[in-house]
Amino acid sequence: MRFAPILALATQAVTTLAAVKGFNYGATFSDGTIKKQNNFEDEFNSAKNLVGNSFTSARLYTMIQGDTNGVIEAIPAAINTQTSLLLGLWTSAGADTVNSEVQHLVDAVNQYGTAFTDLVIGISVGSEDVYRTTELGIASNVGPGVLPNTLVDYIGQVRSAISGTALNGKPVGHVDTYNTWTNTTYTAELTAAVDFIGVDAYPYYESTKANSIDNAARIFWEDFNEVVAVDQGKPVWVTETGWPVQGPTMNQAVANVANAERYFQELGCDLWTGGINTWWFTLQDDQPVVPAGNVVFGVTGPGLPPPTTPRYDLSCPA
Repeated sequence: MRFAPILALATQAVTTLAAVKGFNYGATFSDGTIKKQNNFEDEFNSAKNLVGNSFTSARLYTMIQGDTNGVIEAIPAAINTQTSLLLGLWTSAGADTVNSEVQHLVDAVNQYGTAFTDLVIGISVGSEDVYRTTELGIASNVGPGVLPNTLVDYIGQVRSAISGTALNGKPVGHVDTYNTWTNTTYTAELTAAVDFIGVDAYPYYESTKANSIDNAARIFWEDFNEVVAVDQGKPVWVTETGWPVQGPTMNQAVANVANAERYFQELGCDLWTGGINTWWFTLQDDQPVVPAGNVVFGVTGPGLPPPTTPRYDLSCPA
């Protein structure tokens, strides 16, 4: 059964035929090796050429290339493969890191010009930082976060830095969990400060709900529409969602290939046909081999470059 995003589409301005379709991409492999330009190019090309569907956008988490302290090499890889970008600036490591992230953002404009800026869909200032300051985030021991008012300051810093550059006017937003955005007494100021709201939502992890695959798409839309209800007129983008092909059972949620395919078919296809910018999690889990027992979300299996034959059917109804 498919669960249509009735409220979301009724209350959001969408571009039905132009929704961004992409994946999330980390800056390192699982062993800590830092990805180089050729690694990003391999990933972006594999995503574009997947059997059944083509993914032409990349969401990043940082602007910094860790081994050189230069601009992340995903940028020239995106230019060479014509992959659009949702840029990310890491903010949970403190003000000095944010200053460096912002400087690298400006450096990227100066280094690559409009060949880079024309590919930018938006700029996310942080990722799940506010969640990490909440009671649930602290209990989950997920590391340091950033308070909403500090993120508002960082967003202002980014706007100032790109003013007068070719990035001026690009949407500046923030990514966080759906239940962080709906905590309006905590995040209303942040919602007012952004141009877009990035939502991370995983029914697989919602173990306090009846979260079997039969209910997964419905749970997602309920989560998403709760954010839309408090979005202050800002567009809501799906920055992370997916279903694992391997991992522990979370309440009623079973991780396997069949359920990952069903989740994609019942949710992913509706997101894009509904005009909602979405970056799926994920093209491929960190390489070279994901240890047994880990939660594995990869649409493709192991291999460098990532294979273009996915684990399950990615085609969407016409």
